[in-house]
Amino acid sequence: MSAMERNCTLLLHGKEATPPNEEEIRELLEDKDVEKKQEAMKTLITLQLNGEPMPKMLMVVIRFIVPSDDHKLKKLLLIYWEVIDKTGPDGKLLPEMILVCNNLRNDLSHPNEYIRGCTLRFLCKLKAPTEVEILEPLIPTIKNNLEHRHAFVRRNAVLAVYSIFKSFEPLIADGPELVEAVLQQEQDASCKRNAFLMLFHCCSERAVAYLSENLEQVAGWGDILQLVVLELIRKIVRANPYEKSRYIRCILTLFASESAAGAYECASVLVALSSSATAIRAAAQSYTQLLSSQSDNNIKLIVLERLQDLKRHHSKVLQEMIMDIIRALGSANLDIRKKTLEIMLDLIVPKNIGEVMQVLKKEVQKTQGEEGEKSSEYRAMLINAIHRSAIRFPESASMVVPVLMDFLGDANQSSAVEVILFVREILETFPHLRESVMKKLLETFPTIHSSRVARVALWLIGEFCVAGEDVAAGFTTLKASLGEPPFVPPAEDEAASNGPAAAPRPEGRPVVLADGTYASVVAADEAVGGDDGTQRLRGLLLGGDFFLATVVATTLTKLALRSREHLPTRAANMVAADVMLILTGLLQLGKAGGAGATIDADSQERLQTYLHLLSSPGEEVQALCLVHCREVFSAMLRERAGQEEAEKPAKDVAPEVHRQADDLISVRQLKGGKSDTAALELDDDDDPVSSAAGAFTGELDFAARLKRVTQLTGLSDPVYAEAYVLVHSYDIMLDVLVINQTQEPMTNLCLELATVGDLKLCERPTAYTLAPAESKHIKANIKVSSTETGIVFGSIVYDAHGSPPPGGGGEGAAAE
Repeated sequence: MSAMERNCTLLLHGKEATPPNEEEIRELLEDKDVEKKQEAMKTLITLQLNGEPMPKMLMVVIRFIVPSDDHKLKKLLLIYWEVIDKTGPDGKLLPEMILVCNNLRNDLSHPNEYIRGCTLRFLCKLKAPTEVEILEPLIPTIKNNLEHRHAFVRRNAVLAVYSIFKSFEPLIADGPELVEAVLQQEQDASCKRNAFLMLFHCCSERAVAYLSENLEQVAGWGDILQLVVLELIRKIVRANPYEKSRYIRCILTLFASESAAGAYECASVLVALSSSATAIRAAAQSYTQLLSSQSDNNIKLIVLERLQDLKRHHSKVLQEMIMDIIRALGSANLDIRKKTLEIMLDLIVPKNIGEVMQVLKKEVQKTQGEEGEKSSEYRAMLINAIHRSAIRFPESASMVVPVLMDFLGDANQSSAVEVILFVREILETFPHLRESVMKKLLETFPTIHSSRVARVALWLIGEFCVAGEDVAAGFTTLKASLGEPPFVPPAEDEAASNGPAAAPRPEGRPVVLADGTYASVVAADEAVGGDDGTQRLRGLLLGGDFFLATVVATTLTKLALRSREHLPTRAANMVAADVMLILTGLLQLGKAGGAGATIDADSQERLQTYLHLLSSPGEEVQALCLVHCREVFSAMLRERAGQEEAEKPAKDVAPEVHRQADDLISVRQLKGGKSDTAALELDDDDDPVSSAAGAFTGELDFAARLKRVTQLTGLSDPVYAEAYVLVHSYDIMLDVLVINQTQEPMTNLCLELATVGDLKLCERPTAYTLAPAESKHIKANIKVSSTETGIVFGSIVYDAHGSPPPGGGGEGAAAE
């Protein structure tokens, strides 16, 4: 077997420069300078791995490199022995390998333990049947190294015995006995681990006997040996469940291990072997301890994944430890925080919702004074978690809503928007909280400096300020935020009357409103405020945000209409007149264009509509503004809740059964060449060759079929052709659609295909006659004989009446 066909056991970085030729390498190998010999060996190994055999160099290496005592050369020599072809053209071992074998025997007896250990490690890689002749003379020396004074040699000697016993058992039939003797006397942890690992894989009875004799001492062994012991216990208990009680106690004692890997593996084995609440609780406690004690973010993510798996089947046990899991929020990594919040949300129950909300409340308050992208994203995640928890457990909303509403004036707009949307849903869903929430909203409204947040807050004031006191408080808050009209300073008013402003009008973006109409939002500086902090709303309006002006008009109109239920007619008319004055001022502001922007037609029409409604209010108008808007919003929330419930994955459904116990087991290799194609789809295991080639495993839908279509000719060619490529096992099926796009019939139309590579065309497609605008499916089968890349190409020929036959052709698809 050539070097290119064998499995690669090492990777070397080659230089981009042109490598020396064989003669130059020979001169470097024969040189007395050790560094030059090292460079020559590296070049020779690289060329050998790249498919340049250079068989003549073998004797040169044996003559000039083998006698050297340089440790680096010895290591390079072992790599060279690994990559060269050790057999001749007849498949038998090369005669030179006798000298190589003698050199290996000398190295196995070398006084330097490093050379011995490296040579033993090299012997682990000899697994070809022809290499048994190299190993056979070395067996006595390998056995002697099991008792070497240095642990490095003994460790690699055990690995060599393990590898030889696994590949060539007759050579060292007493290997398990020898390794067991080493295990009984060995003190080095890594050597004991290698010995126990060999017994575990090659003679599990001896491993079980040794473990049974030393079951009480397992807690004092090294962690690398404990990991193998845990794997053996898993294997024993799965084979014989009655042994579980004997080994569960051993697993529980290993939880006290100082090694994080040992504690993690203990928990994993315990979960795999037992489903009792005590075992799951012990495993979960181990995971939570790792979560709090380990500083590596990768370890925390792995532990959180295990907790997520545990939560699916044992959520009740994890609900008791939710406060331990939630400590992971102290990490600065956003991925860890996100996964922790996901686990926490699924473990919240009425019993622990109070404690969880207190923690989330404190975490939100911690982020209040912090700035930065990560802090803003974490705050948004916390607000979302509080939102979802409060919807599930309404009794907890009262303790967190006032804290969250302090973020309505947050510099991060996404957090403020999340809060105001949460408040909107709370107000509609939980009527008993409306009074306190609306009071807090009116207090925090002057701090809002985001146009989007202000629009939602204004809508809430217009919808949920129903009582007489609330309507009055809403009017007071809005008038304080708007200031006194006019909104256009006198100088600008005169300039507007003399002529239009010369400043260019900024572009706006259309927005679809809740009732289906359009409005335009002009890009304005959302951080603009008034002269003081109480008139930020006025600053946004002066900045040219006329979409916000229409929302202000809507809110004021609703409040004016509601005031008629609580005030006498004369007082209600005065309130309406006051609102009309404000709306007129907004229209004047839009026409003046003081901020470089004039009002758009949609906003102007909406403001004029509200002026008309206030001047002649009727019952239909009041019902439309005060009743129907709320009904539409309630319906939207119900529809969204139903959609979320439908999209939520089912948690308690039974696992899908892919195969029944009495299903037919289909073995593809035993079917023969005439097997039915439909039967191939019943294979128990997927065909790796088919998967690598892109074969399908079931019926493809229309969208999937379109992805496999390849266009072969142009849309304006006389013949349009496209191919649908389907790969199945070692067959490629081409379904070529041919369409005659001319007004003349085409006779003798034929698809001529050819292949390059290890592809074989099974049969030639026949000739057809196509009428004008007629289409035809032409199928061709191609056999694949190797995994190398091949090309399918061809042409379409036909006889045309009255004109020379135009050439039409197209390339096919590449098959790998």
